[in-house]
Amino acid sequence: MAVQWALILNGLDSWYYRGKIQINLRSLVYAEMCTVPALISIGTVLGKTNPVHLVLIALFEVSGFVLNEWLLHNFVKTQPSNSIMLLHIHGAFFGLMLTWFLYRKGSEKPFEKEKLSRNSGLFSMLGTLFLWMFWPSFNSVLVDNYPQGRKLGAVCSTYLSLAVSATTAASVSVATSPKGKLNLVQIQSSILAGGVAVGVAMPVVHQPWEAMTIGFLAVVLSTIGYRYLKSHMVLVFQCHDTCSVLSTHALPGLLGWLAQFLLLKDFDDHNTAIRFAVFHITSLFITLSISLSTGIITGVLLKWKFWRPPQDQKCFDDQAYWEFPHLVVVK
Repeated sequence: MAVQWALILNGLDSWYYRGKIQINLRSLVYAEMCTVPALISIGTVLGKTNPVHLVLIALFEVSGFVLNEWLLHNFVKTQPSNSIMLLHIHGAFFGLMLTWFLYRKGSEKPFEKEKLSRNSGLFSMLGTLFLWMFWPSFNSVLVDNYPQGRKLGAVCSTYLSLAVSATTAASVSVATSPKGKLNLVQIQSSILAGGVAVGVAMPVVHQPWEAMTIGFLAVVLSTIGYRYLKSHMVLVFQCHDTCSVLSTHALPGLLGWLAQFLLLKDFDDHNTAIRFAVFHITSLFITLSISLSTGIITGVLLKWKFWRPPQDQKCFDDQAYWEFPHLVVVK
């Protein structure tokens, strides 16, 4: 649904040609990119919303991201690929606004069913490994192939950054654990931070050491953020971030934006450099403004009792919306 909505908003939907449906592959890839912020945002309120909420979040998030891309392309003259690279920042801050508006009293303590079982933990780790393997192809879509081999360079840079992320995440997890043990949830939440950061900074990453440094810094921020920021966000800002989207996507995304700002060196004169700095900062400001404002609007809408939000004792309870054959009572 989110992909179809993104296609419709961009005027890039399927068209009929000689009686056959023709789909523009580039348009389809762009639409799929537009759905990623929606998935990121949903991670902040996962377990505390119903399916109707999730549908509304997807529609508003995709609409906001398309609007953001349109503003950057038409007013800041940003390339579409560069504006798409900010999807992690857009989705994370949109979600933080949602979880701020949908905050429930008593979230300082974990909900009754906010637990991680062995089966769900292993399944989540399997999904993380799947993303780890295919993240290089995800980042390679964000760059063109000029000069020749640019896509291959993006793939190699992402692999290097992810490799550093995997080893560093395990090391930092052990170092920050009171018992000196690996935390599976912390690792799987931070292992992709290098891919996020290097994806945002991809246009300026040309050397292996650059990708590895970005991956190292991103995973350190993400791992430490998961350990300490999640609880402090609840106590200080009343934001119960279910999946730690702030440390998984927002912080690495901002680091990638900063790296892109610092590593770009191809300037003919100071005026060009200043112009790039102004446009680069403006693009982040517009992205944050659109994500926060659309998040506020969506949060106000979802706060209505009309949508019948789940009660506190029903939060993180899949049985409320799914049928489980082994729990069916035979009459």
